[in-house]
Amino acid sequence: MQEHNENNQTQAISSTSELAVRREKLATLIENGQNPYEITKYDVTADSESLKASYVDTENPEEGTLVRLGGRMVSRRVMGKASFAHLLDRSGKMQLYVRRDEVGEEDYAAFKKWDIGDIIGVEGYVFRTQTGEVSLHAKAIKLLSKSLLPLPEKFHGLTDTDLRYRQRYVDLIVNPEVKDTFVKRSQIMREIRAYLDEKGFLEVDTPILTPCEIGSNARPFITHHNTLDMDMYLRIETELYLKRLIVGGLDRVYEVGRIFRNEGMDTKHNPEFTTVELYQAFTDYHGMMDLVEELNIRLCDRICGTRKITYQGKEIDMGHWERLTMAEAVKRYAGVDYYDWQSDEDARLVAKEKHVEVPADATKGTVLIELFDAYVEENLIQPTFIYDYPVENSPLAKRKPSEPAFTERFEYFINATEFGNAFSELNDPIDQRERFEKQVAAKRAAEPNCRAEVDYDYVTALEYGMPPTGGLGFGIDRLVMLLTDSASIRDVLLFPTMKPVD
Repeated sequence: MQEHNENNQTQAISSTSELAVRREKLATLIENGQNPYEITKYDVTADSESLKASYVDTENPEEGTLVRLGGRMVSRRVMGKASFAHLLDRSGKMQLYVRRDEVGEEDYAAFKKWDIGDIIGVEGYVFRTQTGEVSLHAKAIKLLSKSLLPLPEKFHGLTDTDLRYRQRYVDLIVNPEVKDTFVKRSQIMREIRAYLDEKGFLEVDTPILTPCEIGSNARPFITHHNTLDMDMYLRIETELYLKRLIVGGLDRVYEVGRIFRNEGMDTKHNPEFTTVELYQAFTDYHGMMDLVEELNIRLCDRICGTRKITYQGKEIDMGHWERLTMAEAVKRYAGVDYYDWQSDEDARLVAKEKHVEVPADATKGTVLIELFDAYVEENLIQPTFIYDYPVENSPLAKRKPSEPAFTERFEYFINATEFGNAFSELNDPIDQRERFEKQVAAKRAAEPNCRAEVDYDYVTALEYGMPPTGGLGFGIDRLVMLLTDSASIRDVLLFPTMKPVD
């Protein structure tokens, strides 16, 4: 521990010394009328990877078209009258060849004093060195911005995960694979929107600040609106507003929404996260299953180039999806059959035999849910739809006409993790009111200080009539984790929630 602390102190002293040197260099530049921060524009005409990909060997490369690159200098090797360096731009790295005779003695001398991390502009032509590396032969160089803090000692040297998340800007500079993850995230979002748009869905925005705390188990963040002198809540879902739009006649809607929940944090949970929720009139939860399967296969094809992906060492076949009712899944993995239970008491006895704790007044549906959590979820590695959930934990789903104890709801699981939730939406306003009131009463009983309320305006909307509707919600962050083989949600959030250092 003492050695670790001494190393940290040595690094801190070194960084402080280098910071002083860099500030002195900046002061000198300013004194000489060369303040780099006053530069407002540099016309970049190309990027490194495109140049390398399009380069064709020529007999007289110096006669080639002059191009301009802009980026961060991440290495430099001075060899007298000529030097090599590497510039990192938005697409990758390009080697630079800089000769004193070509850029001018004054600019070459200045170049040698620049620091690793400085932002520079380089104009030149592309050629291939004797070692075969496609490079840029500089004809002119310019300092565009001064870096006052050094990058980690070694390129790819930022490995402390806590520091990486806090200083994502440094992480993106020195760990190229991190940038690739967020490029893929953007591509995933673009593909999701394109797919839904092609299916005739309309993207909409609904309120983030809501006037009441609903009866859901999720705990909200609370804020205060000064003008209205009322507490408001950051939304924990986008569902109820989107379904109001279905009532209003927008029969296919979706929202990419930022969601806020004042709850725990771990590798799969962050207090703010992104979901996609969508609602389609005149379909049911089977229609939502088809949509989920089709969308995920398309994402794998276009983002990963294969339907068989690897996640944390496990091969996942995204081209094959299994569909099981919750009762079928419990029978397969727990060895008990829901349909053998004649009463709630029978179900509670089975739970006891299986060493699963349930409330003293647990119903058959409650026991089924607890057995699922205890025995089934950990086995769902390959993509699996679990459908027909007990009504006890599905307050917004429509009951199955043939089995009123169950609802037309599914969740889908990959790598023993739930990725999305869908319903045949409840559109009976009388049933909905009763379920809301029971849900709020239960929450207030469990948390006497909570201020949960029934959203009676939503009930009013249902009273105008909502067509049969299928609804689906899924988390973007977990999906990106899966398709980029990222172990933690913090790896796919540019700026995850962090406890302050102090």
